[in-house]
Amino acid sequence: DEYQSFLVEQKDHLVVVLFTATWCGPCKMIGPYFEELSRKPENSDVIFGQTDVDDAADISEAYNIDCMPTFVFFKKAKEVDRFSGANVETLREKISEYR
Repeated sequence: DEYQSFLVEQKDHLVVVLFTATWCGPCKMIGPYFEELSRKPENSDVIFGQTDVDDAADISEAYNIDCMPTFVFFKKAKEVDRFSGANVETLREKISEYR
């Protein structure tokens, strides 16, 4: 599918996907920080993306997303980690770990 093809194209880059929803309060809180991280020079080799669970229910279901926000980390098109919740420190640590 298109989503998997995108992940394959990223090769060795870390891909961080934020599964979010417009009605999710914690998502609104961490969203701006997620965008800020994507603009930092040290993250220039990291691909950041967002998926709205209501707009892409099939993708959310395929990745077993049952709460928001959920961050899923991919490397070489394979999921390497995930966590749920609006924890800025955990997000920063996992990006550093898998970069």
